Amino acid sequence: MTKIAWVTGSSSGIGRSLVYRLVRDGYTVAVSARGTDALADLATAAPQHIRPFPLDVTDKAAVQAVTETIEASLGPIDLCVFAAGSYTRDYAAGFDSDRTRQMFDLNVMGTAQCLEAIMPRMIARKRGHIAVVASVSGYVGLPGAASYGATKAALNAMCEALYPELAAHGVKLTIVNPGFVDTPLTQKNDFPMPFLVSAEEAADSIADGLNTDRFEIIFPWKMAIAVRLLHALPHKLRFAITRRMLRPSGL
Repeated sequence: MTKIAWVTGSSSGIGRSLVYRLVRDGYTVAVSARGTDALADLATAAPQHIRPFPLDVTDKAAVQAVTETIEASLGPIDLCVFAAGSYTRDYAAGFDSDRTRQMFDLNVMGTAQCLEAIMPRMIARKRGHIAVVASVSGYVGLPGAASYGATKAALNAMCEALYPELAAHGVKLTIVNPGFVDTPLTQKNDFPMPFLVSAEEAADSIADGLNTDRFEIIFPWKMAIAVRLLHALPHKLRFAITRRMLRPSGL
């Protein structure tokens, strides 16, 4: 029996690489993103196994409609990976709450609307697996990532809250916290990115982690240790370290 996966944010970066890995693992994958041309290009790699369903996850009615269309076309979704999101650096000087709202609308509310659409279906079936892509930046406040880190912290808290109830219904929930991954978003960064991994390496880490019973997939391991240690430090020591991360544009 063919397994059905749905990946949002699949037109580039981690999402795109994960689609290819899931196809190799035997899934038929419904791919969603705002860019229809990118989705069409993605589908040419394996047209029988990659099916495009264009979607702006910030449009609640569209999310509901696409979820219904995928299941009507392909069958019940076994695995959802909600990876749609964006990243823009921000600083105290010139802080723009409108950009913060836009990031929350996509990263948090977009994911929440996808959860709202799929959770009742999986709960009714008493099976399914949902993975939400957040970031290690949700562990600790880092200079330049006030808004982005806040969205990822929100996703971590949301998933921790939902996990026990979904588990009681037979539905698995996984949070994915990557470190720095070489994608079009991170290629804009003008600062060192320690322990950088490729999108393909990230996809393999996610796919392998999804086959375990772990609630959290966090990688690479060196970054996981670093952010956990930083989070555990007293504020005085933590700020002594994060001050060294300041960029000229943030002063």
